[in-house]
Amino acid sequence: MNTFEALLMGLLQGLTEYLPVSSSGHLAIAAALFGVDGESNLIFTVAVHVATVFATLVILWKKIVWIFKGLFRWNGALNAEQRYALAIGVSMIPVGIVGVFFKDYVEAIFGARLFVVGCCLLVTAALLIFSYYAKPRHKEEVSLKDAFIIGLAQAIAVLPGVSRSGSTIATGLLLGNKKETLAQFSFLMVIPPILGEALLDVMKVMKGGAEAVTAGIGTVPLLVGFLAAFVSGCLACKWMIGIVRKGKLIYFGIYCAIVGSILIVSSIL
Repeated sequence: MNTFEALLMGLLQGLTEYLPVSSSGHLAIAAALFGVDGESNLIFTVAVHVATVFATLVILWKKIVWIFKGLFRWNGALNAEQRYALAIGVSMIPVGIVGVFFKDYVEAIFGARLFVVGCCLLVTAALLIFSYYAKPRHKEEVSLKDAFIIGLAQAIAVLPGVSRSGSTIATGLLLGNKKETLAQFSFLMVIPPILGEALLDVMKVMKGGAEAVTAGIGTVPLLVGFLAAFVSGCLACKWMIGIVRKGKLIYFGIYCAIVGSILIVSSIL
């Protein structure tokens, strides 16, 4: 992977990790169109995923500080910060089970074939469009039950083409959660799974030895990819929070429907 390819894949990862269009699906499309496959290089995958975590920490640092300030304060009952942290923990259960026990099987069965990506993009489109027309109920906070259901949506996003942010935000909206808080919860809840996935990839790299760490990429392209994912991730994260507040997800739904249809038709012909 050269520097330009690393820049391209880093920008793509940072943008699509937060925008509800599926990062895995678009990386598969990029691999098919340009012959650039960041997913095949584990160390690059780890770098760009960690970069998106850093982007979340930068954009949502006030919310994170708020959580940690109240997390270890006990007044005889759970405070708002502890309930929020507990909801994030509950949301991790489904994706944790799928990630540890089924992720490799899902990838082996479905892979990143464009037909599969197209079908999954249609699923993402349906979720986004349905959530746009959902009648808001404005729940004050994400309940443990809702957190678990949103976590199930995140687990389904292991399929290439199902957007992690799109599925979690759309599911939360369908459950009647407030737009103002849902995007933040959706982005914060993915930090532990992304770090966990990065840790699993690091373990794979370590098993492969030094050759696996350096294969196919140099220090400069790796750094460029990391910075590109971080900067584009910061922009996309902040932009996406505003989009959710304004309820404009339907446009991404239409986009996913168009791209998904094109992929399906092109795969059949």
